[in-house]
Amino acid sequence: MFFRAGLLAAAILFGGLSATAQTSSLEGDVMGPDGKPFKDALVLIERTDIKGNYKVKSDKKGHYFHAGLPLGTYNLSLQVDGKIIDSVKGVRTRLGDPVAINFDMQKQAAQQAAMQKAAQSGELTEDMKRDMSPEQRAAIEKQMKEQQAKMAKNKELNDAFNGGMTALQASQYPTAVEQLTKASELDPTQLAVWSNLAGAYDAWSKAGKGPENDAALAKSLELYPKVIEMKPDDAAVHNNYALALARSKKFDEAQAELDKAAALDPAGAGKYYYNLGAILVNTGQNDPAGEAFKKALDSDPNYADAHYQYGIYLTGKAQVAADGTMTFPPETREAFEKYVQLKPTGPYADSAKSMLETMGAKVQTEYKNPDAPASKKPPTKKK
Repeated sequence: MFFRAGLLAAAILFGGLSATAQTSSLEGDVMGPDGKPFKDALVLIERTDIKGNYKVKSDKKGHYFHAGLPLGTYNLSLQVDGKIIDSVKGVRTRLGDPVAINFDMQKQAAQQAAMQKAAQSGELTEDMKRDMSPEQRAAIEKQMKEQQAKMAKNKELNDAFNGGMTALQASQYPTAVEQLTKASELDPTQLAVWSNLAGAYDAWSKAGKGPENDAALAKSLELYPKVIEMKPDDAAVHNNYALALARSKKFDEAQAELDKAAALDPAGAGKYYYNLGAILVNTGQNDPAGEAFKKALDSDPNYADAHYQYGIYLTGKAQVAADGTMTFPPETREAFEKYVQLKPTGPYADSAKSMLETMGAKVQTEYKNPDAPASKKPPTKKK
């Protein structure tokens, strides 16, 4: 009797070990839109072969881990603020080491933007295809076909849009505006139509001076917000809107739009702030222009033209003593020296050197760009 009880206990113990051995686990890292670890993202885990739902949050390092999952196939979804941001389907778990599934919100946002652009342009690159899952590729190709069918179905819309673009490229702005306006009336949902219509009015406003140009500028300011509403993550549109606002002397609003453009496209921030500085200089807003050039340099320390323009701005802050001696702000010399270093043969090189001489600096006769590739010594000819 004792022997049988022992066998029964062993069988129960063995069965418990077998059950434990059949569990699996999932883990991964969650990276936020800024490329840093994201805390408290909710990872939803749904078993597909047998009904079962689980969830886990990412920790302060952006890591999540869920053990004790039955062996099976799962769909994982990343949820932030109640919205599904990303998902991975058909994940098969295994015994032993956890299956790693990572989520990168920055990469996901970039992929979505690229897919939206592809749907609008009708072009899907090989790189895009490689980065897409079969489901994503099927969805975007379906969207592209629907878009192309919609445009082909409405020949009048297509002709108006193409006529407007042809006129815009030829700088025939009234015709471009007329044709693109017609296209917008035929189909008010086309982002490309509204974007180019705003650009046409903007370009018209810069083509000359007069009531027509002023009216075109006002119209562009009316249309850019509509384009941004349709596609809020386009840095170029925010930049163009900002420059139009600056030409209208709405500098605070222009600054806000440029900040948005810089946040969406950090790599292009220097260009955006430099453009603002140039407009501010042309409208006599010297102090705001100086701030814009400084922001351009903070974003891109090797932006040569921004160094020169910032140096020019600082020379306006020079103090003149009773004996005529001029004292320049500390950064003035460095700004001109950096320009000549970065662009030794640039359009402002002679002016920058002249300013350095005026300030009493010793001007080098030869400057080398530190980022330029080293020159190779020519091979010696054999006699």
